[in-house]
Amino acid sequence: MVFRKTRLQAVASEAPTLADEAGLDAAYSAYGAELYRFALRGLGDKGAAEDVVQETFLRAWRAADRFDENIASLRVWLFAIARNTMISHVRASQARPSAATVAETPEEGTGRASAGEDFTERLLRSWVIEEALQRVSEEHRTAIVETHLKDRPYSEVAAEYGVPVGTLRSRVFYGLKALRAAIDEMGVTL
Repeated sequence: MVFRKTRLQAVASEAPTLADEAGLDAAYSAYGAELYRFALRGLGDKGAAEDVVQETFLRAWRAADRFDENIASLRVWLFAIARNTMISHVRASQARPSAATVAETPEEGTGRASAGEDFTERLLRSWVIEEALQRVSEEHRTAIVETHLKDRPYSEVAAEYGVPVGTLRSRVFYGLKALRAAIDEMGVTL
């Protein structure tokens, strides 16, 4: 594990250029597995996730001259490319329903999405929120999930966790601020 951390730190400090094989190899070693897990969680298909990661690094290699470390880190840039690649994959599979590997579109009326919102956008929004929730503290995450995502009353949640309602409201407020900061850090707009 120490070797991986050292390798990640080396990649982050050297800011490898993706235009050469060594830089591309270093970036893949540092972020390939994480990108694969991201794609697998989103698509639910190992083969599709592998394709997305491969396409992500191919697109990154082709656009290496457009990468600017002053705008975003290499990790953020690669995840943005992976997100766009996943969107392309989902849209392509929806255009060819017989070859679709993504789960069926949810029934009308599920979730909080508006009726006109595309399934792909709802799916991507949920991935972004899930990833961002992992970046906030446990107390804030619990407060947000229980009150906003599960739509439970503040008084009920506060009683369950043995905290005053005002404390729970503060956790939700600061948790939402931290969640917004995490989403902004990821380079995504919702």
